[in-house]
Amino acid sequence: MTTLLRPATASDAEALAKLGRDSFIAAFGRLYRPEDLEGFLEEYRTPEAFRAHLADPPTLIQVAEVDGKLAAYSLIVRGHLMDGRPDPQPRKPVYLSQLYCAGDMTGHGLGAALIEWAIAEARAWGADVLQLSVFSENFGAQRFYQRYGFTKVADIDFWVGNHRDDEFLYELAL
Repeated sequence: MTTLLRPATASDAEALAKLGRDSFIAAFGRLYRPEDLEGFLEEYRTPEAFRAHLADPPTLIQVAEVDGKLAAYSLIVRGHLMDGRPDPQPRKPVYLSQLYCAGDMTGHGLGAALIEWAIAEARAWGADVLQLSVFSENFGAQRFYQRYGFTKVADIDFWVGNHRDDEFLYELAL
């Protein structure tokens, strides 16, 4: 198995959208009414959405390829402060918006490589925190982030259409 980590390019938009949709559906699709899920996916997991991310200077996307095929990705946004963060507010936050891995690629260290990339990028930018939201019932993801030093700082909402999820705002002080 040959793994390559690299910055995403516009030519990755289709594959990113497919992986983003498939991963989200596999992890959370059962939670939502079809119309809520489809509306969310059409807004946030399309090639156009990924092209817009790639054209946005504060946003960085790193991909992991395995044997030439997109297997995982991470998307961070420099300078984005999450709503619901109690005071004192960070001076220079970075938001880990997405970290997804293809189902058959979990357990191969791709998530670890991508979270380490996100932490390194945040530090290199001079961020004081790296923030993310995690579903309150996604215990595996919570343990994963806790291993890297993330701690819960707030309860927040995450909306998929008209469905509100209980989420946790996690933060890593840098």
